[in-house]
Amino acid sequence: MKFGTRSVVESARRLMSTARNGLEVIRFGGLGHDLESSPYEIAERKRMYRLRRYFPGAGGDRPRDRPVALFVPPLMVSADVYDVNAEGGAVGILHRAGIDCWVVDFGSPATEEGGWERDLSDHVLALSAAIDTVVEATGRNVHLMGYSQGGMFAYQTTAYRHGRGVASIVTFGSPVDIVAGMPFGLPYGLVSEVTDFIADHVLNRLPITDAMVRVAFQLLDPVKTAKARLDFLRQLHDRDALLPKERQRRFLEQDGWVGYAGPAAADLLKQFVTHNRMMLGGFVIGGQPVSLAELKCPILAFVGEIDDIGQPAAVRGIVRAAPNADVYEADLVAGHFGLVAGSTATISTWPMVRDWVFWQEGGEGPPVGVEPMPEHVEGGGPASAMTRVVDTVAGLAEAGAGIGRTLETLAGKALRGSVELTGEAARALPRLTRLGMIQPHTRVSLGRLLAEQARRAPQREYLLFDDRVHTHAAVDTRIDNVVRGLISVGVRPAARIGVVMETRPSALVAVAALSRIGAVAVLLAPGRDLPRALELTGAHTVVTDPENLRDVAATGARVLVLGGGEARGLDLPATGDVTDLERIDPAGVTLPGWFRPDPGLARELAFVLVTGTGPSLAPRYVTNHRWALSAFGTATAADLDRGDTVYCLAPLHHSSGLLVSLGGAVAGGSRIALARSLDPARFGEEVYRYGVTVVTYTWTMMRDILDADTFPNGHQHPIRLFIGSGIPAGLWRRTTERFAPARVLEFYASVSGDVVLANVAGSKIGSKGRPVPGTARAELVAYDPATDEIITDAQGFARRAADNEVGLLIGRATDATDLSGGVLRGLFAPGDAWLPTENLFRRDSDGDYWLMDRRDTVIGAARGPVYTEPIVDTLNDITAVDTEVAFALPVAGRTLAAVAVSIRDGHRLDPKDVTEAMRALDPAQRPDLVFVVDDIPRSATFRPSAAAVRAMIEPVPGPHTWYYDRATETYEILTTESVVPTLG
Repeated sequence: MKFGTRSVVESARRLMSTARNGLEVIRFGGLGHDLESSPYEIAERKRMYRLRRYFPGAGGDRPRDRPVALFVPPLMVSADVYDVNAEGGAVGILHRAGIDCWVVDFGSPATEEGGWERDLSDHVLALSAAIDTVVEATGRNVHLMGYSQGGMFAYQTTAYRHGRGVASIVTFGSPVDIVAGMPFGLPYGLVSEVTDFIADHVLNRLPITDAMVRVAFQLLDPVKTAKARLDFLRQLHDRDALLPKERQRRFLEQDGWVGYAGPAAADLLKQFVTHNRMMLGGFVIGGQPVSLAELKCPILAFVGEIDDIGQPAAVRGIVRAAPNADVYEADLVAGHFGLVAGSTATISTWPMVRDWVFWQEGGEGPPVGVEPMPEHVEGGGPASAMTRVVDTVAGLAEAGAGIGRTLETLAGKALRGSVELTGEAARALPRLTRLGMIQPHTRVSLGRLLAEQARRAPQREYLLFDDRVHTHAAVDTRIDNVVRGLISVGVRPAARIGVVMETRPSALVAVAALSRIGAVAVLLAPGRDLPRALELTGAHTVVTDPENLRDVAATGARVLVLGGGEARGLDLPATGDVTDLERIDPAGVTLPGWFRPDPGLARELAFVLVTGTGPSLAPRYVTNHRWALSAFGTATAADLDRGDTVYCLAPLHHSSGLLVSLGGAVAGGSRIALARSLDPARFGEEVYRYGVTVVTYTWTMMRDILDADTFPNGHQHPIRLFIGSGIPAGLWRRTTERFAPARVLEFYASVSGDVVLANVAGSKIGSKGRPVPGTARAELVAYDPATDEIITDAQGFARRAADNEVGLLIGRATDATDLSGGVLRGLFAPGDAWLPTENLFRRDSDGDYWLMDRRDTVIGAARGPVYTEPIVDTLNDITAVDTEVAFALPVAGRTLAAVAVSIRDGHRLDPKDVTEAMRALDPAQRPDLVFVVDDIPRSATFRPSAAAVRAMIEPVPGPHTWYYDRATETYEILTTESVVPTLG
């Protein structure tokens, strides 16, 4: 190799330049440059933020004529991120286009007062205040723009404000559906468990400093970090080549990172990673539940094809999370930081943002590259290795990373499935184990389980009502205060205390407080049967709310008034024993020596429910063991956990509300959302706002929701499960079609005994399913409805019913079972003990149980017993049928099987429709008469009332009365000529 003088001099000059520039970098952290930040003024300074207004004084005499952009930085990145490229950055480009640019600067928690104590709500409320300031100063709605978590803040704040003051939202790499796009392909089940642990046990002790943030981001892409540093060192001799990118390099290397307050990081992990509430709704801001379904303004989301942090699938979740907004996307070949800084941002991102703003302000559009965001994108996986090669020009190293990513994705999918299955088993096993450990002397009760939750996670959200969120600690404190009030007025353990309240937090608190004392809560429905119900149950003291005060006082019982909210006003009756518990100061009550919190044993009576109406009123007794059985059984069958929000449509005085809704949520650690009443419009709002994943129902309750058309077919929603009892087959089918992919989990819980059935799979519509693990062993014995006796074999033992034979359901008695209602012994072996239920079932060849009837409602027709449930389910599956009820109708000395049906609005029902439907039943099981009525009354629990229908109909000829012609096996209109052969 030849060395000339020029080459030696050039090498020496290059070496000297490298040394000189290197020394400058060592001394000052970087190279000196002439690039200056865009000018700005601090328009507002508050504890949580400083509000920058860039290029103050611009706009001439008409500053209010300019569109307004308000930028929000992520918490770990400096607010200078929007001005890194100076004239080629966000504020420079938009300012030159005539847009008024403002930036929210949250500052560094290391230097701000109380910075390390900030939580997520603090930042959202601060941004909301900044929006108000900008709107007031400019007189215009703002175009709210956020990068990464700043975009999440933009979504959250706009939803919290219900869109007030926001013209549009623009986000850059801001994830919404965390489940769909976990960074680096990690399985969500594993990540959610880890993040939950970190949020609870690490972030509340360890602050995240700016140095930790910088290192973490660099480790997210070590290849790109190493390549950038090598490129810098290789060009260190060429100052002119480095200066244009020097400011961006220093931003990424050192200046651009700020610390992250632990509470804010914990909120982020718990709400948006562990529970994915950006997608589901129900995240909490300032004590209020919020959902992105509130968003209605236009949205533009920038998607980075090679973004490993805000993955495309996660970013595109906004189109499903905000179904009421017009959502657009701009797809760029860029990484997470490249969306807002660097050449791609200067050439593509900010010009598109500029054009978007002017389009929203009434200009022509949409901009080139901006398209409506599709709900589903084919593939949806990470960018291909080739895309990464072209983008980073990293050659073999980047191709290797792409291949590794492909293998990682395949492995991740396999791991994700195993983690999810393992997680479900991990939740179920402790519950089943705990059920198996319950003995008669075991202390278990509603109050005890609530106390456990409060100790374990006091600040976790528990109760949602009227757009407010209450934590476990707040609810537990309220329970303790009510306990003191009840004790001060003489309530003692084992006392039967009535509870007549509308669905509200105070009702739940009252029931839990009685449980904590060890008293028995007698749950009663408001209405005309109240005096009789009090007499049957032996309750002489009643806890009620202001709405039911007068009706309860009229019964002559002692009345304790609880709840009613801040604006309560009591309409006290002139006479009667009425005490306002809210006026009792808990601090002034001295607890007696006998008080021990949550003393209830498994064998002891915990609740009394009243079923039926009028003459058929009957008390039903629920022990602590029976309640725990349903609670843990529900939580297991429904796989309820802390990520679920259970919407309680069923009232607490119904077994579905007490045992399934309240019990399952408490046992599963889920949030409970209480509904004041069945209001379809409010239901539609609260499902999104609360992030409801599980809805409880009773009987025909879902009919009102479906008929209101609050959720059109295909409309996005967070619900995964409907759980309850008594839903007819047709209504079940309509529910799953309307709310797909949600499914229905139908429960059956015997009033006496501990039998619990659940149709977990949901594949057989109408079936009650199979026994829930951990509950009583169930058997089906042959039964004669005419004599109300169990059929025995030659040895005198009960004969087990064959497949598809109708039999009596019985449950095996255990040591913890309440035997006060009567027990059957020696059914299958000498000395064995079984409790009969009130219901008849058949069991198919797969082992699934199908309800046939109650023992006391079987129709004793001359041709043999006719079972009402198959008739009801068959009729309900006819599209035109709204509600139906089957009953025995005495006519001319004989008993006929009759049904009454009402017709859905806009539909028509003909006799031939009933004929076709009834072909599914054996001819002997088909009803003799069909009455078409305008409406079928329902009880307070939405159960169609056979007694009410029977009292208002007459079997007279007419177009609305049809009879079954057994000769032709068809239903015909009852005429004068057909009366005699039909009715006798």
